[in-house]
Amino acid sequence: MAETETKNQKKITFKEGIVTYFKGVKSEWGKVTWPEKNQIIGETIIVVIVVAAFTLIVLLMDKFFQLILGLIK
Repeated sequence: MAETETKNQKKITFKEGIVTYFKGVKSEWGKVTWPEKNQIIGETIIVVIVVAAFTLIVLLMDKFFQLILGLIK
């Protein structure tokens, strides 16, 4: 029974699939709410600060472990 259902369904060509996909993208694009410029700038600054802080923490831990391993040698 499932075999007959698949045979009866219209096969979608590659071109039709691409066109359908981009029509869906276009309709969804209008539903997107974009953040304000100030929000983007603020969140970017926060990300840069957090990355810098973690980089500093990893650097300090690396130097600490180098010191400890240097004393053990």
